[in-house]
Amino acid sequence: MNTPSDMLSMTSEQGNEVFITRHLVRFGDVDPAGIAYFPRIHNYIHESFENLWEEYIGARYYHVIQNERVAFPMAHSDVDFKHPLQFGDRPLVKVTCFKLGRSSLGLRYIFEVNGKVCVDARTTTVCINADSFKSIEIPAAYRSYFQRIMAPLDSDQDYPSST
Repeated sequence: MNTPSDMLSMTSEQGNEVFITRHLVRFGDVDPAGIAYFPRIHNYIHESFENLWEEYIGARYYHVIQNERVAFPMAHSDVDFKHPLQFGDRPLVKVTCFKLGRSSLGLRYIFEVNGKVCVDARTTTVCINADSFKSIEIPAAYRSYFQRIMAPLDSDQDYPSST
């Protein structure tokens, strides 16, 4: 069996793929109470988004924006903080897609430490032309990757244990 550190994706009990990445909660990420300062969680979400592009899709997000002039700015986010992330934690982040429209993309990010859900975040981005800032259809070459990680939001994401 693979360990989470050497997996880029796994299959959930619903049969969809799940992209896996990790983060490290660093000293500079925590507040005086010793827990991750909430704006850092939004940075972790975006870092997970960029990791999804590079490690799963195979295209650096920077190059997608700069060379293809395609971008996915965030239009909405919803974050539930279920358990604090603390200095030294290495949360495992499981990323799935809950919405795949013509130009909109909904991604869910579940942050776990030792099998315990700490953060459950949902974001909606819009695919745009980076020059005109007008919405465009998600390119087919990328759409197929998001289809592979589709999972309904109403499921509890019964993933195989990560511990």
